[in-house]
Amino acid sequence: MEEEFVRVPQDRVGTIIGKKGKTKEEIEKNLNVDIVIKDGVVRISEKNTEDPLAVWKAKDVIKAMARGFSPEKAFQLFKNGKILEILDLNQYTRTKNDLLREKGRVIGKNGKTREYIEHMTGAYISVYGKTVSFIGNFEEVYDAKKAVQILLEGKPHSAAYYYLENAAKERKKENKIKIWKESK
Repeated sequence: MEEEFVRVPQDRVGTIIGKKGKTKEEIEKNLNVDIVIKDGVVRISEKNTEDPLAVWKAKDVIKAMARGFSPEKAFQLFKNGKILEILDLNQYTRTKNDLLREKGRVIGKNGKTREYIEHMTGAYISVYGKTVSFIGNFEEVYDAKKAVQILLEGKPHSAAYYYLENAAKERKKENKIKIWKESK
């Protein structure tokens, strides 16, 4: 029987359990796993399941909630093709002030920068603790992460926006070519 363990910040345990245990129950039901939470550690073990990736999916859903995502956004990971990517901000910062500044650059005034990146890529973004996390399909997460990295490298917001606009144009062009080839 496969088991995985995830450490969870104490302030996120309630989110993972949910009101009257509903969130935890939803994960267990959808992925056919058992979840035990004790002292900020979540143990995930498989039941009789057909899906060999069920425990890993459950681990990613719990990690997503531990990194600040709402259960509804984390549940996107139940779907095939959706991934979770976590970017450690310690690679880009040295002091607490650096960390606060970089988080502020990613979030933007009134959350506008984060919203724009989400809108342009289709990925969900959470800035929590010393991390920026992404949920989406591979292309969405790749583009969102690249835009955030541009900001963390100290480049202007306009450089990140320019990258996102070009990536969106490329994706649109690729989709047209794909549709054209399929119609032949």
